[in-house]
This record gives sequence, C-alpha cells and structure tokens, in this order.
Amino acid sequence: MTLAADVVAQLTRRRLTIAVAESLTGGALVSELVSVPGASAVVRGGVVAYQTELKHTLLGVDANLLARHGPVHPDVAASMATGVRDRLAVDGHPVDIGLATTGVAGPDPQGGHGPGTVFVGLAVPGEVRVVELALSGDRQAIRSGTVSESLAMLDRWLAEARE
Repeated sequence: MTLAADVVAQLTRRRLTIAVAESLTGGALVSELVSVPGASAVVRGGVVAYQTELKHTLLGVDANLLARHGPVHPDVAASMATGVRDRLAVDGHPVDIGLATTGVAGPDPQGGHGPGTVFVGLAVPGEVRVVELALSGDRQAIRSGTVSESLAMLDRWLAEARE
C-alpha cells in the first residue's frame, strides 16, 4: 500500500476531510491523494497558488507577511494551510485538515532561498504546525520529495492524533 493510500484509508476510517494548498508542487500533492480509489470521500480539493499574489487573494495569506518575507517562509505555509481549510468549506463547515506546500524547486534561488528550501504547513482545529525541508536534487526530485514528505507529515499527525 502506498503512503497516499494509507493516508486516505486513515482519513476515511476517521471521517476526516482534507484540502491542499500548493505552490511549488503545482497540484502534484492533491493528484497523489486523488489517485487513490475512494479519495473523493475525504479530499475536498486543492488550490494551486503558484504566483505569490494568489497566496493572498485565494488563500488569505497576509499581504504584509508576503511583502516582508516573500512566499518561502514558515508563516506563509501555516497561513496557506489555515486558509485552504476555510476557503474550501462546504455549507459553512471548514475542512478538517489543511495541508500546504511552499518553497523553491529550482533551478534558481528565490528570495534568498536556495533550491530545496521548502515549508510544509498542516492546519487542524486548534493547531498549526510547519516542517522545514532541505531537499536536494533537480527540480523534479525536489517537487517529488515535497509530495512524499508532506504525506509523511500528515501520516505522523494522524498517528499522533490516534493516541
């Protein structure tokens, strides 16, 4: 069983919904989740906010935060994860889990951050956490690594929340 299939199975058993906000992964993370049969029961959807301005207009990331730090910052990942929970609400019910990726896939640095600098945000009611990744390889390896590490972060949270 793949990690995505395991995560979808856990979400389904626990009746939790998820939404994804992506930048450098460009939809690859939500694509990995929806590749699992039955994912429609738990995956609300995803937002690809590749351009910095869209992080503000689509996900509600504070414009001053983006102006001060740029899109590659832990607070931006946290805000994207929180924002996607609210923005993909259905009938006034926010998504249970928001997962977000922002970073530099390369080949060039962005905003003083080198390729492989990535932040993954996870937001649930009452808690937001961010993991910083330092990935290596070419653009595709960094994007793939971000997807894998994002799923692993979600899997760890699900394991902790079970205890």
